[in-house]
Amino acid sequence: MAYDQSAMNELHWLIDMVQTIEVGLVVLDKNFDIQLWNGFMENHSGVSPNSIKGSNLFEQFDYLPADWLKQKMESVFLLKNRAFISWEQRPYVFKFKNYRPITGRADFMYQNVTLLPLSSLTGQITHISMIVYDVTDVAINKLQLKAVNERLEHLSQTDGLTQLHNRRYWQICMQKEFDRHARYGDQTSLVMFDIDHFKKVNDTYGHMAGDKVIQHISHLLKQSLRETDCAGRYGGEEFSVVLAKTSAKDALNFADRLRHKIETTELVYEGKSIKVTVSMGISDLQEQVGNSGQWLSFADKALYEAKKAGRNNCVIYTSSIK
Repeated sequence: MAYDQSAMNELHWLIDMVQTIEVGLVVLDKNFDIQLWNGFMENHSGVSPNSIKGSNLFEQFDYLPADWLKQKMESVFLLKNRAFISWEQRPYVFKFKNYRPITGRADFMYQNVTLLPLSSLTGQITHISMIVYDVTDVAINKLQLKAVNERLEHLSQTDGLTQLHNRRYWQICMQKEFDRHARYGDQTSLVMFDIDHFKKVNDTYGHMAGDKVIQHISHLLKQSLRETDCAGRYGGEEFSVVLAKTSAKDALNFADRLRHKIETTELVYEGKSIKVTVSMGISDLQEQVGNSGQWLSFADKALYEAKKAGRNNCVIYTSSIK
């Protein structure tokens, strides 16, 4: 009798623990009918254990990813191994609201879920258990950290004045495109350009106006780019663009359109109209280009030739340019 009382006490404690533990516990049979639904699940779903027992999980919660989840559950039955569902794989299984004050901005409860095989006294796997963990705090902290790191990475790659790539990151883009050409042989061109007589702009209108001119040209440049192009502020009033899958002839068309747009678009600063022009040098990847540094040097020599020829024009590098 004493043994029976002790066993009853242990069962009572076990049931009490199952109902009050701060994780969700669900037991399903092979038909996915609910056999156990603990207090955590009741609190977050609003559905009581008595009303849901014997109901089919997927009929009761029709928003569940049925095909995907059934496949996972059936593998647990078949292989007799546990399975895991991470919030990073799928943010939640059960659509529960988030009530945690620390992560109140989250619209739903992020969850990790473990699927466990449950065997009968004969050793047969007759049921599985779903253990649902609320990992909202961990998930939000990790997502916030990821967002901060992405922002820092963006800032480390970006020129503050123009929001173009900075020189260091643009050079990485250029090297990648050079390597891609070496591997696949795609046509690729490089355009270098700078603002004609920029010192005169600063001397006449002031350095603040000079910064506005640089931003103005950066804006016009961004409007002209394709997604595959990589543009940067190379330094001071000098800009650089890598044009992927572009011949020298097509790069010249791009450069001349941009040059014309800059020439004909005025900037009004403190009531004064400022007009500027640019000179542009172009180099495509010919056989004589041995490395990315030489490629850049050829584009820079072509830019110098454009200035020698009177500025406000575009020049393609040829072997005759020294």
